[in-house]
Amino acid sequence: MATENNNLPVRLYQKQFIAMMQTVFGVQSTFTPTFGDLQALDGIQNNAIAFSVKANDVPVAVGDYSKDPNVAFGTGTSNSNRFGPMKEIIYGDIDVPYDFGWSFNEGIDQFTVNNDLNAAVADRLNLQAQAKTRLFNGKLGAYLVASAAADLGAVDDVNKVFEAASERYTDLEVVVPVRAYVTAEVYNAIIDHQLVTSYKGSAVNIDENGIVRFRDIVVTKTHTRYMAGKAIIFSPDNIGRAFTGINVVRTIQSENFAGVALQGAGKAGQWISDDNRQAIFTAGTSATTTTSTVAPTTTTTTSHA
Repeated sequence: MATENNNLPVRLYQKQFIAMMQTVFGVQSTFTPTFGDLQALDGIQNNAIAFSVKANDVPVAVGDYSKDPNVAFGTGTSNSNRFGPMKEIIYGDIDVPYDFGWSFNEGIDQFTVNNDLNAAVADRLNLQAQAKTRLFNGKLGAYLVASAAADLGAVDDVNKVFEAASERYTDLEVVVPVRAYVTAEVYNAIIDHQLVTSYKGSAVNIDENGIVRFRDIVVTKTHTRYMAGKAIIFSPDNIGRAFTGINVVRTIQSENFAGVALQGAGKAGQWISDDNRQAIFTAGTSATTTTSTVAPTTTTTTSHA
């Protein structure tokens, strides 16, 4: 077998790997609904900061429109306003740092790989993109848990926990879809719950084109290893960003075998604003989740979710 690939120059694959990472992340990432598409940058060198976002910490003021005859008129013509006091809105720059690094280093020997070199590189890059997506899943789950504003307690009764979450989101006036990432144990408890049986025939039914809903919250079954010890993570959709910066992805001629080393390195992170973190909640652990209080029933009493 020829060994002409020993003469290959360094080949860079950053652009191909970015496209592959974004595609795989969009399909396989558990937390895509919360963080959106993966943001990726090429050639980041050793930057500690991923990017800057514009934000401000001035709360929205909700007040009454005054009809007082001396507000904006009469004695208040020059020193008052019926819309209330005016607040100046100033946007500041927030630097978002990378949170963790990633790398890989593999060897492809033309004598032993038993495949075309280019096909082997493409296959390994795809598998590395899948591996990095699993790494991101664990990091994003832990970030959501660490960012949660409150824990809603044990999950002995999924209905009670979802009720509490629904009440909080109503009070917060959250206007985007809300999602619950749940362990398989909680998911099964929801499916078996008396509120979701088909004969109810009302809004409490949760099967909608394969999308499971419970108390108007979308339910996503999630692997336990991505839940950072929690049984449920409640989060509105599209409130954060996940990102990665790629230093290099390359093949380079090896001096130790007849082939190339496939190498890659980069950084990654995630960001959710402080305001949006107030809408993240957790509940229980997989060890505390039971279905003892949520067994199906044959009653026909109408329930509301």
